[in-house]
Amino acid sequence: MGQLLRTRGSLAPLIHTAGILLEAQEHLLKALPDELQDHVRVGGYHDGNLTLMTDRAVWLTWLRFERQRLLSLLRQLPAFQDLAGLTFKVRPIRPVYTPHARTRELPEAAASQLRDCARDITSPRLKKSLERLASHARQDSEQALMTRTKKGTDQ
Repeated sequence: MGQLLRTRGSLAPLIHTAGILLEAQEHLLKALPDELQDHVRVGGYHDGNLTLMTDRAVWLTWLRFERQRLLSLLRQLPAFQDLAGLTFKVRPIRPVYTPHARTRELPEAAASQLRDCARDITSPRLKKSLERLASHARQDSEQALMTRTKKGTDQ
């Protein structure tokens, strides 16, 4: 892996290194206690040392006590057989960003216009797309109607 990091001029070594670090992260997470899994991340690899980051000093202390076990565990991976040591750092760990699902509503009148338009279209692909779009709108409208109806009966 050391030679990999010295190669320049191509993204391939960088992508390969990222893959190896991801593999180390996944291997490490399997061995960590459940309460620690959200608090430890592989930070990087430099000069034979792998950096592990944690978001709290209490977890840093635990990692230091477990250093030898973690080294043995990580040396099981082919890319880290020659791992010299571990470096620990306390850093904020950002959770993986997942965008919120956007709910879109299309009024039934618009869905009806899409279906009318689809009837007059000669292109099969466009006709199918318009019908599919109209059918989604109908489902959204039915769900919204059911939600409104349920709210009305709950009151």
